Amino acid sequence: MITPVNSNLQPIKTSIFYINDYHGKSINMERTVTASNGFDNSRKQSVDKLKLSSGDIMLGEVEPTNMVAVKAQNIMGISASAVGNHEYDMAEKVQDVIPDMKYRLLACNVHVSPENPYSKKIEKSYVQDINGHKYGIIGTSPTDLFSRVKYGKIFQQFKIDDIGQTIKDIQTEVDKFRQQGIDKIILLSHTGFGYDQRIAQETDGIDVILGGHSHNLLKSVEPEYNMFKSKSGDYVVITQAGRDGKNFGILDLEFDNSGHITKVKNSVTGTRGFKRNAPVRYIFDQILGKPVVVGQVASAAPPLNNDLIEPNPHANFVVDCIKEELGCDIALLSAANVRGYFESGNLDSQVLDEISPFRNRLCIVPCNEKDLVDAIKRGCSSMIKSNNKPGLFHPSGLKYAVSRSGELKDMTYIDKSGVEHKINVQNPDPNKIYRLGINDYCAQGNDGFSMLNKYDKAEKIFDFDLIKCVEDHFKRDKTPVTIKDDGRVKVVD
Repeated sequence: MITPVNSNLQPIKTSIFYINDYHGKSINMERTVTASNGFDNSRKQSVDKLKLSSGDIMLGEVEPTNMVAVKAQNIMGISASAVGNHEYDMAEKVQDVIPDMKYRLLACNVHVSPENPYSKKIEKSYVQDINGHKYGIIGTSPTDLFSRVKYGKIFQQFKIDDIGQTIKDIQTEVDKFRQQGIDKIILLSHTGFGYDQRIAQETDGIDVILGGHSHNLLKSVEPEYNMFKSKSGDYVVITQAGRDGKNFGILDLEFDNSGHITKVKNSVTGTRGFKRNAPVRYIFDQILGKPVVVGQVASAAPPLNNDLIEPNPHANFVVDCIKEELGCDIALLSAANVRGYFESGNLDSQVLDEISPFRNRLCIVPCNEKDLVDAIKRGCSSMIKSNNKPGLFHPSGLKYAVSRSGELKDMTYIDKSGVEHKINVQNPDPNKIYRLGINDYCAQGNDGFSMLNKYDKAEKIFDFDLIKCVEDHFKRDKTPVTIKDDGRVKVVD
């Protein structure tokens, strides 16, 4: 309960259904459609209902995956979305899906070259009228956009404001609304939770920040954590529902007649408890193709609680398939690239796609021991970061131990004969070279892995991603696999 600034005998009741960072996960989109329908049926007509997205619902370059993301948001009735970094992945190809978008794309802090298809689609803000009540909706793209995209050409077509200027951009849009008498203002932010906390306190006039990008799971409303006072002392509520469509949120609010929040309740619910919507599943199958069985899983470890910093048996199996396919000395798979899990029974192509929906091509690059150790250390540092990014590396041909305080304790290289060779993590050999199998995103030094920026020196660049490696494994060996932790990555005290 928030003490009202102005008394209002008939408060304006508002309910916001919100999503963020689904990353092309179609199965969870199907479940979220079911949840969205339930939301529609559970709210009275007198309640102002909004459905909004904070971005990264699309993912990668594959048009069918992005078309599914567009369809899902259309079906749910999403009225607007922030433009996340993954909405930019398609570059010029986005012109093929833009005509199907029935929702607005918002980013007040990005400047788009006229030749890019996004130039006519992205807006800074807009006004939504519900039951005679006006809401000002603003959007932002991530200020670290260029560290999150693969292709250099995007640098020439987009300019992104830094966080200081972004805060000014947001305030400019807020002031425009206030001049029109609009006093209920929502920001769709894809800047990350840390910056959202700053935006809440350094602006004046925002009521709600629906966040994304940093994948925080904010299940309630806690003062000085995800509820702050603005420059003028009014309350600002921040939400975010994790990543990969594992959850959606509903924010229930009451406003007084001056647009001040007097009541707030934030509810975050897991999508796994909802049935996949059958009509939507049929539509998605028409776009993605009907799933086919590619292999059998005898048994599998349960999903992880935090898949960025926990040893991951699901990732271990995949990275073993990569090493097997490429014939390299060591293969590495970033935790950020693993977005699903195996279950016992038939493994079909749709489930496999969702385990890693990115379509990053694989390559073999020369990597000296020092750079290898530095890359693993950077991943280990995720243990103590608030958002646990960029996440651990899952290895094949390598094993290591990391402390809960983020220190790489030891590491061992396992050669193709199974012989183990201890690596001195304090003094790695810069002259020892390994043939490293990795995806092109990491091989271009993204996510701060500058020590792996070796794409230009690649021995070989393949025209396939890790999905083919798993499929080819089952073609070679039809034996049902057991997905279990083998201790190659250990977290120690």
